[in-house]
Amino acid sequence: ATHKAVLIATAQAWDEEMRQRIARHQADRLQRVPGMTTVEEPLNLAQAISSHSQADTLLVVDCLTLWLTHCLMPFEPNTPPQTSPPGLENQKFMPNRPVVLDHQAQIAMLLEAIVQAPGPMVLVGNEIGLGVIPMGREVRAFVDALGVLNQSVAQVCQRVTLMAAGLPLTLKDSP
Repeated sequence: ATHKAVLIATAQAWDEEMRQRIARHQADRLQRVPGMTTVEEPLNLAQAISSHSQADTLLVVDCLTLWLTHCLMPFEPNTPPQTSPPGLENQKFMPNRPVVLDHQAQIAMLLEAIVQAPGPMVLVGNEIGLGVIPMGREVRAFVDALGVLNQSVAQVCQRVTLMAAGLPLTLKDSP
C-alpha cells in the first residue's frame, strides 16, 4: 500500500525573518520528505484536518501554538488598527477578516476533527508554561489558553511526547 504524508502548516510570514524561517523549513522538508504535500492553513485547522485525513495519509500539523495565536490575535503588521476585542486593544487586526473571538469553539472543532480523523496524525505544539511568569496580562492569558489547548489535545491523543534538548520524553502512550 502506498502511504502519503501531508503537512498542515499554520505559520504566516509577516516579516523577513519569518519568511526565511519558512523557506528553510520548506527546503529541509523537500530534501528529507520529497513526497510530502504542504497545505497552508493558519485558521481553519479543523476543516483542513477533516479534508486531508485518510487512512493511508499521515498528517503533520505544525504548529498548534501558532494556530492558537492566529485565533486569539490575528494581525497584520503595518495596517491601521481595527476594532479590537476587550483586552487586545493594542493588536492590529487583519482587514476584511473577522476576528475569531470564540477560540473555545475553534478548539472544540479541532478536538472533534482529531478524534474523527481516520488516519495517523502528528501534532506539533510548544510548551511555553515552564519558564518565568510573564508580566503582561495578555501574555499570561495566552500562556493559560495554550496550556488548556495542550491539555485538551493530549486527552484525545493516544501518544504525547515532550521534546527537551532534542530528546523525547513519553508523557502518554496508550494502544
